Amino acid sequence: MAKVSVPLSNHFCPQTLFLFGTYKEDGTPNFGLFCWFSYCWDGELGVMACIGGEKLTKDRIRATGVFSANLVTEAMLPVADYLGVTSGYSPGKMDIGLEVVPGEVLQVPLLADSPWSFELEVKQTIPLDDSDVFLCKIRNVMADEALADKNRPVEERFRLAAPALTTHQTYFSAGNPLGVWGQWEKLK
Repeated sequence: MAKVSVPLSNHFCPQTLFLFGTYKEDGTPNFGLFCWFSYCWDGELGVMACIGGEKLTKDRIRATGVFSANLVTEAMLPVADYLGVTSGYSPGKMDIGLEVVPGEVLQVPLLADSPWSFELEVKQTIPLDDSDVFLCKIRNVMADEALADKNRPVEERFRLAAPALTTHQTYFSAGNPLGVWGQWEKLK
């Protein structure tokens, strides 16, 4: 296969989508859509999450040191896209009827519709020029019972989870295109 140089991008590095959950100062939940999320090892499995720019989610993570990361599924994609393109500072952003449950271990909001949710505690923050990288300890994982059933083949559990991915400003699941960023109304 011949290779050519292309402009700098991450266009063909698919990322799994997560809705990061925090509580606002008034105790109401806030969720933002992020994909710069991966795993690390420091004596135990951990998470690293990068958030660029100034966002309410990042403000609240800095203030509390905790947040949730809720896997986005195909079915959740319209609401996830809306939450990703609507600023957390916008009044009424969260007035959309999401079913939110409290974390089991940390004071973080979890999305009832997400089949896999992490409760995360920030161990270290690495400030960059326009971003922060949060290195986190996983304090709890809340999973749909079907995904936790080790008697089911992993392929079946993956299909049940139906995670949404993104690359090249387009949403995918199982390699099938689902729509482009910012068109949450068309994704319904």
